[in-house]
Amino acid sequence: MVENVIFDVDGTLVDSVDEHAEAWRRAFLHFGRDVPFAHVRSQIGKGADQLIPVFFNDDELERFGKELEEYRSALFLREFLPKVRPLPRVRELFQRLRQHGRRLALASSAKDEELQYYVRLCGIEGLYETQASKDEVDKSKPHPDIFESALARLGRPAPDVTVVVGDTPYDALAAGKLGMSTVGVLAGGFSPEDLRSAGCRILVKDPSELLRLAEDSSVDWPWNGPGATPPASKDEEPR
Repeated sequence: MVENVIFDVDGTLVDSVDEHAEAWRRAFLHFGRDVPFAHVRSQIGKGADQLIPVFFNDDELERFGKELEEYRSALFLREFLPKVRPLPRVRELFQRLRQHGRRLALASSAKDEELQYYVRLCGIEGLYETQASKDEVDKSKPHPDIFESALARLGRPAPDVTVVVGDTPYDALAAGKLGMSTVGVLAGGFSPEDLRSAGCRILVKDPSELLRLAEDSSVDWPWNGPGATPPASKDEEPR
């Protein structure tokens, strides 16, 4: 019986992946590196500590890595954060899961300032037990630190009674390192093949489809245990 659900946020609860990718692309260009949008987008889901080294070497990181991260953060907050919108029926999903007795947590590679904005945007204040962000751990996804922090804040429940919901392969890889199963959300734009290869047990289009499953008493997965048979998603193609 699943007792706890840990949610990623960017691309899972809010439609923000393209905004993050463009902010990084523009920041890279400002520091002399012209990286194609698609290449940058494929790395979204990681925090800056894991993303920047994909595109810059150790010497460059030493010279301007911190400045680059700060430039990107200010750019995103100023020009892109106001464009972010919630994905459909997030609040209703959280309300339903709490009615079913599940304890909920947020675990995001975003900084705390962004995370609090997303919470208000989705209207989920008071509808989850705890949260963990990049600000409080050494390494972001695909390292398991953020999920490990969320688990600790939930009282260290067993992995087999906890499920992660995320939109990137990095969510699934991080969760798998802690023995947790992952529900993959296609709204973030990663392919079904990439999500399955990383370890996602079931794919859903967005939070509204997850709500439908949560309301369907005939569906065992993902709410009644990791051994249940997953239902087929109606739409397994990304946006």
